[in-house]
Amino acid sequence: MRNLVVLCFMISTGLMAQGVNTCRAELKNDTLIVENQLIERKYFWNGGNLITCSLTDKTSGKVWKTTTKKADLDFPGQSEVGEKAQFSVKIVPENAVAPAHLEAEITYTLDRLEIKRVLRLYPNCAVIACDLYYRGSTIAFWLQPGINLADMVNLEQLISNNTVTNAPVIEKLELPGKHWQLSTVEFSDITDRFNNLVHKEESISYRPNLYRGNLLFAHDKVSDEGIFILKEAPTSNVQLAYPGGDFLTEFGTFRVIGAGLNPTDLHPTEWRRGYGYVTGVYSGDELNRYKALRLYQRNLRTHKLGRDEMVLMNTWGDRGQDTRVREQFALAELEAGAKLGITHFQLDDGWQSGRSSNSALKGGSLNNIWDNKNYWEPHPEKFPNGLTPVLKRAKELEIEVCLWFNPSKDNSNQYWEKDADALIGLYQKYGIRTFKIDGVNLPDKLAEVNFRKFLDKVSLNTNHNVVFNLDVTAARRGGYHYFNEYGNIFLENRYTDWTNYYPYTTLRNLWMLSKYVPAQNLQIEFLNKWRNVDKYPTNDPFAPKNYSFDYLFAITMFAQPLAWFEGTGLPEEAFATGKLIKTYLQHNTKIHAGQIFPIGNEPNGKQWTGFQSIGNVKEGYILVFREDNGAVKSSVKTWFSAGQRVTFTAVAGSGKSFEGQVLYGGYVEFELPLKNSFALYKYVVK
Repeated sequence: MRNLVVLCFMISTGLMAQGVNTCRAELKNDTLIVENQLIERKYFWNGGNLITCSLTDKTSGKVWKTTTKKADLDFPGQSEVGEKAQFSVKIVPENAVAPAHLEAEITYTLDRLEIKRVLRLYPNCAVIACDLYYRGSTIAFWLQPGINLADMVNLEQLISNNTVTNAPVIEKLELPGKHWQLSTVEFSDITDRFNNLVHKEESISYRPNLYRGNLLFAHDKVSDEGIFILKEAPTSNVQLAYPGGDFLTEFGTFRVIGAGLNPTDLHPTEWRRGYGYVTGVYSGDELNRYKALRLYQRNLRTHKLGRDEMVLMNTWGDRGQDTRVREQFALAELEAGAKLGITHFQLDDGWQSGRSSNSALKGGSLNNIWDNKNYWEPHPEKFPNGLTPVLKRAKELEIEVCLWFNPSKDNSNQYWEKDADALIGLYQKYGIRTFKIDGVNLPDKLAEVNFRKFLDKVSLNTNHNVVFNLDVTAARRGGYHYFNEYGNIFLENRYTDWTNYYPYTTLRNLWMLSKYVPAQNLQIEFLNKWRNVDKYPTNDPFAPKNYSFDYLFAITMFAQPLAWFEGTGLPEEAFATGKLIKTYLQHNTKIHAGQIFPIGNEPNGKQWTGFQSIGNVKEGYILVFREDNGAVKSSVKTWFSAGQRVTFTAVAGSGKSFEGQVLYGGYVEFELPLKNSFALYKYVVK
């Protein structure tokens, strides 16, 4: 085969300093090599329809060689050899939200189906990510959900059936060995309905089995080496063109199935993005797999002080809806917020001229929004002077004003450009750059494509300065592993009015997600515990009244705190928590700069639990909670190594500074004198 020429590129001094020059993608004869300092993957070119030859963990030196002759990407009914292949490489410079990285682009055709795969590499990150795009047409595939294994009556059928499913395969690794320990993780969003957001399944890889979830960890028990695959897609229960599962495994063969679109979703000339994947390597203990995953996730969006760090107050949590929203109310809220110490104040639904279906008043709608060209202008009666007086006072108080926004969803988001222009206009006129994006529903591929176009247009036309708070409380949305480059995640609505706010369940949701999703990407709520006390049973030990306001705020500190209440509705005693918030703001950027993972036991209202932010091998932060239990002291499982001596300096809460010895299993003994109390420590490993 004639050598294809890799496009040349210049590497600036600035990019060299970031190490992006250590990332490489090179096509020689029939072999494509993609690598950085930590990972290498070699492919047989196969006309662009790549076949993995080997995968190397450069840290440990482990090399997995494959013997397969079938392509990694497989669409049933399509040709297996690519045609009209093109290959190019470029360095994407650092911008306001993303670090510099390398992209290798491969385009080819399988019959009439055109495929574009973009491989992404980041310096010092042991993963290779892949974005997939499609256009053209096909008469084949894709969606039959696969056979029931119970109907395969004998071993010969299992062995002879290579794919076991008629769904498209977007990634495949065939690795040697038969002693693979699997961990698959399925997530739930739609948090208005669900309060158990993480579902983990442990198994031994054997004959063909189908698993649901966005994450697969596979650990070779013989070599103590492992791989992980992240399916970059919405949660399993809302994915488009879903084939009934996400991972198909058989001994050391691991497939990712489900492309996120059907043949009818293809466009003859426009690339349509499907679901992508990230494949990474690690060796050794469990922490290494999570750290490798987390390093990739943090590369998707660069956190910046002032833009991405926030203690945001949104008044919707007190259920006033749009009845109070107006200029004088907003000004009073700013004063209360400043007294408490918030950094951002968000006007929710009701600031705009149009009346939404969430309004407390009759006649609201979110359909045909653009029949009213002034829908997203400030309400002329509520804000007769526009937003200028509110913004002026906010600036004096050093608080950033944010807004709620509900994109129009008519005909699969066909008016996405008008929606984008509305936000760009608000940014240009008022300087508003943080928007809660609510009411989204992506029931089909075109709606998803147009929604991404909306986000992209706003981002590009504001130099990526806009932050989207992406609501995942209802409908088909992006979940935890899709659209991550655009901002943070508004996780859940909880209200004392409906007695569905329990502090330990909020803590539990953050604790369970934080192993797999960066905690600093999640907005986590704390509420006015003095409201609706009478609606909770008097003997309910987990009612909000049984916790200090400091404790409720502390639950949110390793995430992005969301003050989900009206500041003007707080009693005077609540503002004492301003001291804790002030202390937190002196440390939050360092806390969030680390890799945050859960420690202790799963919260259930009666445990010792918490979080650890690993800044480097020597320093970081620990947040410990003693829930409602009788133990003044407890050994808490951490991510330290046995035998280490660690100095813990008390920063906030009721803990005292101490030096401790790490016991076998990573346990450290902590002491908190009171039930339902917490301690924030800065630690140094000696």
